[in-house]
Amino acid sequence: MRLSSRAKNVSPSLTLAITAKAKKMKQEGIDVVGFGSGEPDFDTPDHIKAAAIKAIQQGFTKYTPESGTDDLKKAICEKFQKDNGLIYSPSQVVVSCGAKHSLYNIIQAVCEEGDEVIIPSPYWLSYPEMVILAEAKPVFIETDDSSGFRIKISDLKKTITKKTKIVIINSPSNPTGSIYSRDELLEIGKLCAEKNILIISDEIYEKIIFDGKQHVSIASLGEDIFKNTVVVNGVSKSYAMTGWRIGYLAAYDTSLVAGVKNIQSHSTSNPASISQAASLEALKDSGAIVNEMRDAFEKRRNYIVERINKIKGLSCLKPEGAFYVFCKIHKIGLSSMDVADRLLSEAKVAVVPGKVFGSDNHMRLSFATSMENIKKGIDRIEEWFNKNG
Repeated sequence: MRLSSRAKNVSPSLTLAITAKAKKMKQEGIDVVGFGSGEPDFDTPDHIKAAAIKAIQQGFTKYTPESGTDDLKKAICEKFQKDNGLIYSPSQVVVSCGAKHSLYNIIQAVCEEGDEVIIPSPYWLSYPEMVILAEAKPVFIETDDSSGFRIKISDLKKTITKKTKIVIINSPSNPTGSIYSRDELLEIGKLCAEKNILIISDEIYEKIIFDGKQHVSIASLGEDIFKNTVVVNGVSKSYAMTGWRIGYLAAYDTSLVAGVKNIQSHSTSNPASISQAASLEALKDSGAIVNEMRDAFEKRRNYIVERINKIKGLSCLKPEGAFYVFCKIHKIGLSSMDVADRLLSEAKVAVVPGKVFGSDNHMRLSFATSMENIKKGIDRIEEWFNKNG
C-alpha cells in the first residue's frame, strides 16, 4: 500500500513508544523504573467512577450531540467563570476525545497550506506534527534554561510574518514546567490581537501549579485578547482521568467553533457518553482531591530537583507547574537519544530524550510516579552518570 505524504511526513509519538517499551520490559520481568509517562499515577477518584457506573446503569450509553452534552458544556462554562474569570456560553464550547483531539481539531479548522504556526521550543511533541498534518508550517522560537523556557516578546515580533496564523502558548508547560507571568501573557496577547493572529492557549496543567502560584489564562487579560483566543483544557491531568479521553475548547469566535464541530462530526462524532458523565461529576466538586494530588506532586518535585542538581553531568530548573523536570545534559558527548537508550538498556530507567521536544541537550523525567520509584530511579541515574559523565 502506498501511503499518503501526510502519513509519511508525521512522526510517531516517542513518549508513547518509550512508555510502551518500558511496560513490555516490566511484563518480561525486568525491573524498570519509568519516568516517561505523561499521566498521573493516582487512580480516578471514586465519586467520579461512581458517576460513570450510574450512567451505565441508567442506560446513558447512546450517542450524544457531537460537541458534547448540554449539561457538561454548562459545567465547563461554570468552571471557566469560576476559575478563570471567562464568560462563555455552551454554544462556544466543544467537548472532544481529549485535549489533544481539541488541539488537532482547531488546527485543522484554521490552517491551510502555507500558513505558519509559531511554537515556543521546547514544545509538547505533538504540536508540530498536528501543524504538519494540516499542511501548514511549524515555526519555532527557541528558549533555554536562561530564559526560564519562556519566549521574549522581541523574539515573537521578529518571528511573525504575513503567513503567521496561530501562536501556541502552553502554560504550565510540558515538558519544561515553566509558567508565563501575567505581564508576559499580556504582551503576547496584545501583540497577537493587534495582528489578528489566533492564540491557542493550552491550559491542561492549570491545576498542577506549585509554590502557591495562581494560574492565569491569557484569555482573561482583556476583551480583544479574549476574542482572539481559543482555550483548551480537559480532565485528564487534574482529575487523573487520562483514559477517559475528555478534553474541551472554548472560543469567542462562533465560526471557529462551528468549523471544529463539523470536523468532529465527520471524524469521531461525539465523545463517549459515559466519559462525559464522569467528567461532569469531576467538574462539580473535586477541589480537595485535586489539591491532595498537587501537594503530592510538589513534594516529589522538590525531592527530584534537589537530587538531579547534585548529579555530575545533569542540572535542572525547578518546574513551576505540571509534573516534569527537563534536565540539561552537560558535556557527556552523547545525544539525548543515546542517553535515553543507554539509560533504559544499562540502568533500566525510562526517560524521554529532549530531542523530541526540540532540545537535544535535555531529557524529560515525569515525577507522576511514586516517591519509592523516584528514589530508586534517581539512584540508578546517578550511578550511571557517575560511570559515564
